Amino acid sequence: MTHEDRVDDLRERKREAELGGGEERIEAQHDKGKLTARERIDYFLDDDTFVEIDQLREHRSTNFDMDERHVPGDGVVTGYGEVEGRKVFVFAHDFTVFGGSLGEAFAQKVCKVMDKAIETGCPIIGLNDSAGARIQEGIDSLAGYADIFHRNQQASGVVPQISAIMGPCAGGAVYSPSITDFVCMVEETSHMFITGPDVIETVTGEEVGFDELGGAQTHASESGVAHLTAADEKAAMDDIRYMLSYLPQNNVEDPPRVDPWDDPERRDEELVDVVPEAPQQPYDMTRVIDGVVDEGSYFEVAEAFARNITMGFARLDGRSIGVVGNQPRVNAGTLDIEASRKAARFVRFCDAFNIPICTFVDVPGFMPGKDQERNAIINHGAKLLYAYSEATVPLLTVITRKAYGGAYDVMASKHIGADVNYAWPTAEIAVMGPQGAVNVLYDDELEAADDVEARRQQLIDEYRDAFANPYTAAERGFVDDVLEPQETRPRLIDDLDTLRNKRKHQPERKHGNIPL
Repeated sequence: MTHEDRVDDLRERKREAELGGGEERIEAQHDKGKLTARERIDYFLDDDTFVEIDQLREHRSTNFDMDERHVPGDGVVTGYGEVEGRKVFVFAHDFTVFGGSLGEAFAQKVCKVMDKAIETGCPIIGLNDSAGARIQEGIDSLAGYADIFHRNQQASGVVPQISAIMGPCAGGAVYSPSITDFVCMVEETSHMFITGPDVIETVTGEEVGFDELGGAQTHASESGVAHLTAADEKAAMDDIRYMLSYLPQNNVEDPPRVDPWDDPERRDEELVDVVPEAPQQPYDMTRVIDGVVDEGSYFEVAEAFARNITMGFARLDGRSIGVVGNQPRVNAGTLDIEASRKAARFVRFCDAFNIPICTFVDVPGFMPGKDQERNAIINHGAKLLYAYSEATVPLLTVITRKAYGGAYDVMASKHIGADVNYAWPTAEIAVMGPQGAVNVLYDDELEAADDVEARRQQLIDEYRDAFANPYTAAERGFVDDVLEPQETRPRLIDDLDTLRNKRKHQPERKHGNIPL
């Protein structure tokens, strides 16, 4: 064979790999409103930066008729490229080849790029669209999944891992995305579930559709598995690209700082009127966040799940921060099981990747109720307490209104390690709210009063003046200062600059035992 023949042979093999399962299956993919694996990578990465790895890998199985069905690439496209000039490693399931099912060679390709990402300190992005384990390869498929899961664990807290679900993701395939830091699903075309509708109906008799069982809205609003949803694949990849702009490459780098576009001395006078005078009246905590952080920078994640708490990324004078805030619009911002576990994982992510955390507090306590207690609100609330307490990144806290009981302690209080704690004049910091406290403390007196409601209101006012204010905490040093709302932004920016080289040494240990 001449040199020219060898070159022609190489080119033909690569053309075959690029076609995946062939034109007919590519067209079928498009008919479903889905891009192919290569189209996704081309869209996601900066132009002309993708370097493919293992393009010519093929399966080795001879089971059933597999020895007659060799396709270069074996159902997954892997490699690396750039997003806004920063290196990332990526793998994309190719549904046109064996339905994107995972076999031994497929898994080895994914493991190789994950290993390279860990070694080089680069984020890992998975574009998932797979029918699951390749039945024809039996135990090798299961072993391949386990190898990937193990890499997910090894990469956790070392490099950011983000999963986009762009088609089916079932059975063992769902565990890898669930270990990653963030999951983005595409509405209508993506699904995640352990067991599909047909099997559920066979085993339990329950009839359920794909969307209800594992669609994007189900996982975004009910299970909390999905952190982002998008109307189409390009929008999903746009969101992931944007999220990466807030994140460092790995756990030993600081998050990127962009050129500031907002005045660091800006004082938003509208913040003065955000918190209502009536203590029970709701308001939108994201309005507070938007007024403090760099204009237009708040990127909320998991917005539809546990809506009584809001969280996401933002910038202060161009620096990346994580934001957590109670949301008084939903259940008065009370902490419950879902809000606690949602925020705890986000706090741990930020701490793992050197992202300072700013916490906005308006919390009347933990959600009472039989269901909450029976479903372990104690343990779930402790997760958030543990996450904040173990964090070594700069922690900045602003109490806007209520901070009652144990929830005051949990929400990044000074006592569990926060560096800077501020309160607004509207803040009420106490063991419990005035009405509840008066009912406990003055039960007998109220029972004997001539005008019960008038005496109750008098006692409530006296309690609020004595306890439900920020000044007792400030006198004890538990709050560093009481700020006028419009002073919050410049003060936090100055604090963040002061704390940028914060170092906190933890006791030596293998790891702690968070109450999972």
